[in-house]
Amino acid sequence: MSGVFDRLVGQHDVETDLVAAAVAARNGDTGSAMTHSWLFTGPPGSGRSIAALCFAAALQCTDEQTPGCGHCHACTTTMAGTHGDVRRVIPEGLTISVKAMRAIVQVASRRPSTGRWQVVVIEDADRLTEGAANALLKVVEEPPQRTVFLLCAPSTDPEDISVTLRSRCRHVGLVTPSAASIAEVLQLSDGIDEKTARWAASVSAGHVGRARRLATDTIARENRNRALELAGAVLRPATTYSAAEELGRSAEVEAKEVSVERDERETEELRTALGAGGTGKGAAGALRGSAGVLKELERTQKSRKTRTERDIMDRALIDLAGLYRDALAHAFGSTATPNHPDMTERAADLASRTRPEALLDCIEAILECREALAQNVKPKFALAAMAARLSAAFR
Repeated sequence: MSGVFDRLVGQHDVETDLVAAAVAARNGDTGSAMTHSWLFTGPPGSGRSIAALCFAAALQCTDEQTPGCGHCHACTTTMAGTHGDVRRVIPEGLTISVKAMRAIVQVASRRPSTGRWQVVVIEDADRLTEGAANALLKVVEEPPQRTVFLLCAPSTDPEDISVTLRSRCRHVGLVTPSAASIAEVLQLSDGIDEKTARWAASVSAGHVGRARRLATDTIARENRNRALELAGAVLRPATTYSAAEELGRSAEVEAKEVSVERDERETEELRTALGAGGTGKGAAGALRGSAGVLKELERTQKSRKTRTERDIMDRALIDLAGLYRDALAHAFGSTATPNHPDMTERAADLASRTRPEALLDCIEAILECREALAQNVKPKFALAAMAARLSAAFR
């Protein structure tokens, strides 16, 4: 394949199916090959949102020979996020509200203005509230003739997507790309040297974006090391809880650094739009009357910061769970590919200090911590409880 689908890594079968569907849509076949509702699933980093966006570009593409050519105006604007008939719903907070979904559905019900279709890409569809999912379900059951909905979620599990919504969608399952294919992309597309690309790909757990950050971002590498060092810290009672607190604190600091510049810019832009700095008659009164709008923006920003913080902590916990998994594999003499091939000695040391059952309990403790954070348990308490169980496993 070529064109926009070059952005997908290790998903040849998916590319083939999506191109065939785009051809069918162009030929007016909205039967088995082309439907109005799609569900893209796959593990983190597999490229499910990229696949959906590439498919959107292929549907809008004006090249008569190659849907998703990557060169026409429709393709370039879709991939850049500026196409007038392609809308991306990217949740900035913890959920996608029913109010936001109703607004999207209303716009999506219109006829396309410049493209072939009205396309709505809903990233992280697992964050739809029950009300938002119901609002989407109504339009998915009776879709407008020229509208296509592309949903992205981790899996088809009811925890990620409602059963009724799933039943109305054609499913596209993505797989975890190989380390070799990720390394090749990092070298060819990002100009990263072979050694760094191979290392980053080998420790990314098949997550392309994660591999790119590890290869290019010093802070990302430091965060990974900090998470993995917790496995050593819990072996010493004096450092067990302080290390867990530091993990939470670093996630909070990083989330704040990521958010502060954007928050300040958004607030200033909104204040200007509402009349801040104006000298005309009534300018001050207009700003005072807009306090509710500013408060709403503050709530959105707070929710977005919380989500960023949780995502950072979740990534750290996944890394930590991977290390204990490597230790468990070592304990059983498994030849399975390790999650952290550069930490084999550390994994072997952990395996030598306790029983395999205890290592399994460590993994379960980390997974339960992730679940607790997802249920809005305060990070300080969730991380402390996890650290206590990790420490107990080595007594």
